[in-house]
Amino acid sequence: MKIMELPEDERPREKLLKRGAAALTDAELLAIFLRTGIPGKSAIELARELLEELGGLRGLFSADEKRFCKAKGLGTAKYALLKAVQEMQKRYLEAQMEHGTPLTSPEITRAFIKTRLYHYPHEVFACLFLDNRHHVLRYEELFRGTIDGASVHPREVVRRALELGAAAVIFAHNHPSGITEPSQADLRITQRLKEALSLVEVRVLDHLIVGDGDGISFAERGLL
Repeated sequence: MKIMELPEDERPREKLLKRGAAALTDAELLAIFLRTGIPGKSAIELARELLEELGGLRGLFSADEKRFCKAKGLGTAKYALLKAVQEMQKRYLEAQMEHGTPLTSPEITRAFIKTRLYHYPHEVFACLFLDNRHHVLRYEELFRGTIDGASVHPREVVRRALELGAAAVIFAHNHPSGITEPSQADLRITQRLKEALSLVEVRVLDHLIVGDGDGISFAERGLL
């Protein structure tokens, strides 16, 4: 069935305008990006196939040009468009997190962190260093590991916090599997980092795990 044959409130573009982008499925969002389908398939049907073939939005966003363009209904022009959209989002969020910017929105912080970490195929541990008014001093990716985990060294985190004159930090790391539930190792290293930083009077405000969906906040879970 063609999209124009659907009831108006089920058409992706109209649904987005009426209810907001968050109300759409991944396939509906991708259908808007595609704009058109291919012979025998509507944009939504094609979007569903592409997400299955590429491994969801994560696979779509992280696919290299050859892999992306090989998929049915895509090509160089759409690859360039996707990369431009990704870069615009990244720059917008970076502008919200510039040096000296106060953290006024948890949503912006989480979106920024997700933009930076979501697409890595391996674990990356990052820190957002803040002053005593929660103004951003620096975002840094400190440790990288394999898909099974990253080796995080509390001594290095403390050293960097002191160098930057940080009064508080927010930790973040990604789970390449997409599953954001914290592991026992995540809980242990967070506690070790918190104890080490408390010795130099640096507060740990949160630890975010990035994956599919909204991710996990240790602070919201009462895990700090």
